[in-house]
Amino acid sequence: MRLPSVGLLGRIVLILAFVLITEFVANTFVFERVSRFALQDDEANLMAEYLVVARRVMDRTPPQDRDAVARELSTPRLQLNWHKGIDSRAARFNLDELRSQMLAIEPKLREAKLRLYLMPLSRGGEVGGSVELSDHTTVMFRAVQPHAFWPLTVGRMLALSVPMILLAVLGGLMIRATLKPLSMLMHATRTLGNQEPVPVTERGPREVRTLIRDFNMMQQRIHRLVSARTQALAAVGHDLRTPLARMELRLHGAKVDEETRAALIKDIGEMSDLLQSLQTYLGGEGDTLPVEKVDIAVMAATIVDAASDAGHDATYDGPSSLEVMTRAVSMRRAISNLVENALHYAGNVRVSVREENGAVLICVEDDGPGIPAEKLETALQPFVRLDEGRARNTRGMGLGLAIVHNGVRAEGGTLSLTNRSEGGLRAVIRLPTARHDASRSNISLQDGASAEIFRG
Repeated sequence: MRLPSVGLLGRIVLILAFVLITEFVANTFVFERVSRFALQDDEANLMAEYLVVARRVMDRTPPQDRDAVARELSTPRLQLNWHKGIDSRAARFNLDELRSQMLAIEPKLREAKLRLYLMPLSRGGEVGGSVELSDHTTVMFRAVQPHAFWPLTVGRMLALSVPMILLAVLGGLMIRATLKPLSMLMHATRTLGNQEPVPVTERGPREVRTLIRDFNMMQQRIHRLVSARTQALAAVGHDLRTPLARMELRLHGAKVDEETRAALIKDIGEMSDLLQSLQTYLGGEGDTLPVEKVDIAVMAATIVDAASDAGHDATYDGPSSLEVMTRAVSMRRAISNLVENALHYAGNVRVSVREENGAVLICVEDDGPGIPAEKLETALQPFVRLDEGRARNTRGMGLGLAIVHNGVRAEGGTLSLTNRSEGGLRAVIRLPTARHDASRSNISLQDGASAEIFRG
């Protein structure tokens, strides 16, 4: 039979109640041990005999002189003072064991109504007490025990504080264990949008289990919705390539002037490029490939050489070999996009690779117009065209930098854009040398691309 859940609040209340009850029991045990405090036999004998003598002398002294006599009878080890009434102060730590020890030595102290207790720490934590005179006045005393300072003061503080500290740690660990399912859920929310969502295990209090169950259902719905629409868009993009290819073939045999034919072929090529960039952004080519050791220096140099062989102003500066754990397809696409972007807008590109502070830096620079400072962050968003700072004949859907940004971030790295003081744009990819595989997402929900694609 399954017991009913007390809920999150109930569990925390039970933990606090457990800590308080345990502390009460522990303190009770400490107080009981304090009540058994006893002195060595010779010290107990001296104190008992001295109290009997002091009581006898004070009893025979006129009341007006008792204060002075009490001061005369005081010693460095035992301080006396006279009190006009019965000792009625409430003592928290009664020393029953020591009292029994002294009564066994001097039975006369029984009729003197001997009281013994441990004084509070604010007053030294020493042994105090009182004996009653025949006229029902009281001689108060305080025993100064230098050698007993540790067990009576610091020892008491440790005895009371250690259980409290241990119980606080224990209570914290229990509350942490109670809230652990929430930590798992928070981690799952950070990876929401993975290609294959992993259900969070339903555990913990009733409210938390319900929240986890609803979250699992939500991420499944999101995954199905995004996957279905992405597949539909990818299929449409793929199917459009066929009629575009047929249109291009028919143009070659069509009876139109060369200027019109060239313009139409250019438009068809641009449409093909648009579909290609859209499929790359949505499909995440190479995202499912495993992480492997890639020579990023050779890859960057090869891309630059290809651009240089094509007649472009492209140079490479860096080591001949530098390996990093990443996905080759994603990084090749990222570097290629940045190089093509620089060549298109500036006509030149400089690529450098270096290792710095536990990271590999891939720097792509150009001498072009750059990007307005207020639009540097916007440039990384999908479907953004920065026509004001670039040429008006820009091709594409504004997905080039977004593809690079998503690809680099998925590899656990970062992409930063800055304008060079001498003019031009500097794009820096930073990849960690110690690879921590980032959460993958076939569709970048964080960038809001899905909302833009599916709007309307």
